[in-house]
Amino acid sequence: MSLDIEENYLGVESSVTGKRWVSRVKDERLAKALSQKFEIHDVLARVLAARDIGIDDANHFLNPTIRSSLPDPSHLLDMDLAIERIIKAIHDGETIGILGDYDVDGATSSSLLVRFFGHLGQSVPVYIPDRQKEGYGPNLPALLKLKEKGASLVITVDCGTTAYSVLEEAAENDIDIIVIDHHVGEPRLPNGALVINPNRADEVSPCKQLAAVGVTFLLVVGINRALRTLNWFEEGHKEPDLISLLDLVALGTICDVVPLTGVNRAIVTQGLKVMARRGNLGISALANVAEVDQKLDAYHAGFVLGPRVNAGGRVGESGLGVRLLTTNDSGEADACAVLLNNYNMERQTIEKVVQDAAVEQAAQQVEDNRPLILVAGKDWHPGVIGIVAGRLRERFNLPAFVVSLSDGLGKGSGRSIKGVTLGSAVLAANQAGILLNGGGHNMAAGFTVEESKLNELRVYLEKHVLRQLSGISIKPILAVDGVVSTTGVTADLIEILDRAGPFGSGNPRPRFVIPRAMVTFAKVVGEDHVSVTLGNADGVGKLKGIAFRSVENPIGQTLINAHGSPVHIAGNLRVNSWQNRINPQIFIDDVATI
Repeated sequence: MSLDIEENYLGVESSVTGKRWVSRVKDERLAKALSQKFEIHDVLARVLAARDIGIDDANHFLNPTIRSSLPDPSHLLDMDLAIERIIKAIHDGETIGILGDYDVDGATSSSLLVRFFGHLGQSVPVYIPDRQKEGYGPNLPALLKLKEKGASLVITVDCGTTAYSVLEEAAENDIDIIVIDHHVGEPRLPNGALVINPNRADEVSPCKQLAAVGVTFLLVVGINRALRTLNWFEEGHKEPDLISLLDLVALGTICDVVPLTGVNRAIVTQGLKVMARRGNLGISALANVAEVDQKLDAYHAGFVLGPRVNAGGRVGESGLGVRLLTTNDSGEADACAVLLNNYNMERQTIEKVVQDAAVEQAAQQVEDNRPLILVAGKDWHPGVIGIVAGRLRERFNLPAFVVSLSDGLGKGSGRSIKGVTLGSAVLAANQAGILLNGGGHNMAAGFTVEESKLNELRVYLEKHVLRQLSGISIKPILAVDGVVSTTGVTADLIEILDRAGPFGSGNPRPRFVIPRAMVTFAKVVGEDHVSVTLGNADGVGKLKGIAFRSVENPIGQTLINAHGSPVHIAGNLRVNSWQNRINPQIFIDDVATI
């Protein structure tokens, strides 16, 4: 029987976290047809059906390739003009400078260009603005510093679309600008700059889900093609191996949490294969310092490598991530990796202080039935406010903004829920004159506001969010792909499920329920995680599980106090590799009492 997406899965109307469980699988007949047509495991077929992968799309989904997925770079506005300008710079011996954002998307975009131009024999200076001192995006002093290093052409990556005055001043100082970006743009464009952005207002590109590093890769592909057409590689120049650079593209794409569908899926699938070889000395060093001794995958990129690369821009040296990812010296790679690891530990300490204060404010706003969370604090470290906003969003299932106040100004970062586009809300507030600057995309946004206008901003954003939420239920839902038993969870099953990966935004990791599970053992590990051993209701089977950051929330408390009572356990199936032993386990997302 086909399960309606709105039916409660296993009758769970409200789990211990207040979520209603529903099935992702809307068409059981499609799942059966996929299994028969492609001779794949029933569980994998259900996962594909749950993601609306039809018969015609399944083969490409399971075997994505760059060749069949990558669009022609020239379809993007200003792309051909930008390629022409860059070719001229190479031919005339001009220095090309790069100015990148301080997050992982910016660092990988910058590093991709450094490595590509390096293959062409071009040495390119890079400038990454300091998050606290300079803020987001290009600024004139930074551009002038690149000019002092000889740059007559500067490529900005992951920023610049709305930097009108700065880029106009750059033009007045004889600096040509090419913007590579993916943030939502306004109808207005910077005068004198070429803007390659699938999300600029007049762009009709279907590739609106690309991260900046994906757009940068299209630029690199276009430049390489143009040089080949000009027979440049037949004149003693070795053609770069662009596939070898896909580890950087995969890392930035995963960490910017863009949907892993379409071209992004192909890029990340191939990029993870490159990453697994650890050919990039920086990525290898960072994996080593993080004690990852297994094959690198999307999880490691998003939750192990990414936070460490980000830590340089958040609390340390903004350019350290680019140094790590572009060095060809193993000693320098090791040194950068150690520094970034230390910065990440510092970031975690700072984050906890800000998060504790933010949660206290947010809880009161939720009690007051606010449609969004907007919390602010004096001198909260701006490097962690985005992370804390994400934590608030997860905890309260509301759009969340966290604002750091200093010297009469507030720097804010927001994270959204499904159904609310933050980028458009912040852009509208900026156009209304409430903000000094601001922008973003569907699920994240940032801004600068005068402290005196914070309440005005709150009222404006609340109205904007309420309009978007009109008619939409915001009761949290947990989508489930199926049921498994503790004895049915094996390393082989997880390997089969991994064929539907890479997992991330737009292609969530499959979630399964162990119905009527018995918690036979539970203990707190680390500071706030709960580790359990699970058995089936009949007492057969043994499966390890862990619930992260749960010791003080209902999930952890329920597991610790289960006392032999059966519970439904929902989570993702993973393998734990330790000392050459591979054991299946479940990462617990939710629990429902019976």
